[in-house]
Amino acid sequence: MITALYLAHLNPVTKAHVEIIEELKKDADVVKVMPVVFKNNEKEINSKSFPFSFEVRKKMLESEFGDSIEITEDYAFFAPFKKYIPPLLSPKSWKLRKQVLRGVKGDYFSYTGDKAEGLMLKIYRLNPKIGERKSLSASSVKEKLYDAVSGNNTSWKDDVTENVAKIIEENWKTVEEFANVEDTTRRVAGMKFPKEGWSTD
Repeated sequence: MITALYLAHLNPVTKAHVEIIEELKKDADVVKVMPVVFKNNEKEINSKSFPFSFEVRKKMLESEFGDSIEITEDYAFFAPFKKYIPPLLSPKSWKLRKQVLRGVKGDYFSYTGDKAEGLMLKIYRLNPKIGERKSLSASSVKEKLYDAVSGNNTSWKDDVTENVAKIIEENWKTVEEFANVEDTTRRVAGMKFPKEGWSTD
């Protein structure tokens, strides 16, 4: 049995994500999709960079794939996030690897479209398969969503499937909530973290 691991933001799920998962389904018996989650105790932290909750993103994925893929919260960071840094030297980062592999039986590989991320996955022995980087990014879709809140006519619906568009519209309050606030995200060692929960200080 071969399991494909797909660790990604998926915030929101775009047509590029759908394409990648369809490709993984051809190469593996099980596709385990893990939208990244940031938690402070049991509370999920959302921000301008990570607006949609895990449950909403799970709903987006299920609207496309039903139960043909596994969707788990195993790619979850727990506050204080600074304890995951530096990667490789931090015991918490290796604990995260164990979480990611929870329930995986037999052979597995992880997918990325990014060479630097591929190197990191290789060091963590997650057997990366590096695919072609897609031109469509979730960040560009978020920018279009936030522009739409300001009344601009944007083409965000072209970048997501009809099912996902419907779920975004159902959760439009979330888009409005983050559209005009500061992005409280910090980038450390090539990774994005919410500022909330970074430290306990």
